[in-house]
Amino acid sequence: MFWNNKEAKHKLVVIGDSLSQGFNNGGIYRTDVNFPSFLHRCIEPTPDFDQPSFTAQAGIPLNLEVLVRGMSEEFGDEITWNEYLPAATHMLKTLKRIKKYWEGGLKDLAVERSSPYHNQSVWGFNISDSWVVNEQNSRHHIQTNPERFTVFDMLPEHAKFTTARLVLNPSLKKDNELETRSQFDNAKVLADDGGIENLIVCLGHNNMIAAITDLKMIWTEDDNLEVFPGKRTHTVYRPEHFEIQYRKLAEKVSKLDAKRVFVPTLPYVTIPPVCRGVNSDLSSKRLGYFDYYTRFWIWDEDFDPEKHPHLTKDQAIQLDLTMDEYNKIIREVADEYGWTVVPMAKNVAGLARRRLGGELVRDLPKGLADALLKQESTAHLVDEDGDIKLSTDFIRLDKNGQLYKGGIFSLDGLHPTTIGYGLMANVYLKTMAKAGVKFQHSIDWDEVVREDTLVSNPPKLLAELRYVLRFLAMGNQEKFLNFGKNILGQAMDLVSPRQKE
Repeated sequence: MFWNNKEAKHKLVVIGDSLSQGFNNGGIYRTDVNFPSFLHRCIEPTPDFDQPSFTAQAGIPLNLEVLVRGMSEEFGDEITWNEYLPAATHMLKTLKRIKKYWEGGLKDLAVERSSPYHNQSVWGFNISDSWVVNEQNSRHHIQTNPERFTVFDMLPEHAKFTTARLVLNPSLKKDNELETRSQFDNAKVLADDGGIENLIVCLGHNNMIAAITDLKMIWTEDDNLEVFPGKRTHTVYRPEHFEIQYRKLAEKVSKLDAKRVFVPTLPYVTIPPVCRGVNSDLSSKRLGYFDYYTRFWIWDEDFDPEKHPHLTKDQAIQLDLTMDEYNKIIREVADEYGWTVVPMAKNVAGLARRRLGGELVRDLPKGLADALLKQESTAHLVDEDGDIKLSTDFIRLDKNGQLYKGGIFSLDGLHPTTIGYGLMANVYLKTMAKAGVKFQHSIDWDEVVREDTLVSNPPKLLAELRYVLRFLAMGNQEKFLNFGKNILGQAMDLVSPRQKE
């Protein structure tokens, strides 16, 4: 083994999906505040940790915080009835510019770089995508699947594949070995160039998440386990299929000969508020589940199971039981290969306030409480006992524009806020330290809170959350302006690992 001779050159390498890339608010934007970035800054001297930047045009495909903040600056604390048309025009102009940029219409997106990034994460990737997808076949998919364009489809339709190209082969050069490298191929280049000390493999979430983003349960079959993501139709892997994929993953990880390997357990997909639990008959929840799960922009009193897409309580329970099987497989494989398991599932479940009947069972770091207290705009999020009032609810603001509910999940309802990524980093840090990783610093919670503008300085329009979500979803389009396709629906379409019909 490499480790009998010298220390590894690359202290931290990541193969992963949206959670390790830092996706939030509907797009990949600030990769410098994802959980691996917080971790690498705890090591001294700070090692190299290269990753692509997506800050141009506020990220790809859509950063809802930036969009709503821009509308707040333009229209104030609320959008009145007579402002719907100008607000819609403003939004479309912004989305059109974002779309044009990420489709290469404003500048060349290529970056002169030949060595792989340390962070090989790409949002939307499931397990097999880590060896199936490369820049070449991503480019081919974009070129051979023209957009189904209408004036109302204003998001970059091939955003995931554009992101994959920029991560896997940032120079975008053709006819060279870079264009056919997968995540694992790039990691192998780093392994051969001095070795990898700590490898985080953050994959598996997208083997089920489409069931929630699509609100459909379509199980894998034996012959479609490694379908290219642009051709995928299933939304959830059967446990036996998940195990096939995860064991193939393990074989590829072992060939990288990393000193330490860290893999997370996968949280229940029914916890993030991307789908809203509703009880149509107002009955009390049983077993911590709701009668139905629908879109987060549909309020309880508006929900109609005959009209709105949804999952049932039984389906939600089935998904969670399936996730239990996934996590059992992860722990078994990790034990066989000597990997360290990061208990993310347990930590997220302990923050699910609605499911737990209003109580949290997971303590949050005191350093976070101290950082929240230092800022006037966040001090109210810590009570007199020092307990932090953040939860997995969808974000809600009071009449003064301050957050009073949520704060862990961002505006897409699926991915963490910056504070949420800080909490992830904290779980990883504690687990990795026990496994022998030498950290010289703890998480810089002052930095985490300062960078989380959604929590510390939320757009004022979010105080009228119901109306903002209704506007973005165009739920009353026939009354207002026959505006076109649901912007939130488009965002869910793109985030979903499944090809939309």
